[in-house]
Amino acid sequence: MPLGKFPTFFLLVALAALSAAIFGALHNQLSYSVGPDYFESVKFPQFGIPDTTSPRFGAAQVGILASWWMGALVGLPAFLYGLFTVPKARSYLAAGIGGIGLVLVLATFGALAGLVGGIAAEATGVLDGFLTLPQGIDRADFLRAGFMHDASYVAGGLGAILAFWPMRRARAIDLARA
Repeated sequence: MPLGKFPTFFLLVALAALSAAIFGALHNQLSYSVGPDYFESVKFPQFGIPDTTSPRFGAAQVGILASWWMGALVGLPAFLYGLFTVPKARSYLAAGIGGIGLVLVLATFGALAGLVGGIAAEATGVLDGFLTLPQGIDRADFLRAGFMHDASYVAGGLGAILAFWPMRRARAIDLARA
């Protein structure tokens, strides 16, 4: 392994965590807009957000706390793979950044699909027999925001698999140039 790949590995893990934290903060601005009671009844108490905190700031805090670790966890398998298989540190860094971008795009589409699914579940009641809502929460808020959150986590998990693609591509390019 050439020098520079270990620092690149740690940089990529940090970038993935930072990217996920920013994504979570922004994601929660939209999910708060479509489901404020979900935050006020479930997420703020769960994360210990004081009642005196601005709801938007509290939603951003929840997003950061709930997602930074997901970025590191999702990126870790592909970053480890790249650490040992991509010959050049520069290619490894570029592939890692590409993988982070790919996961962010997937998580964004997942969140939007979750919102559509939550709206559909709210409108049709198709899942009412299968869901148990927390006591006193607004049903529509729970379905819209909750589905958004769950779908973005699922998409992020899918991203953990697809993040190997940029690493494999970088490896192939580096080996072809050698």
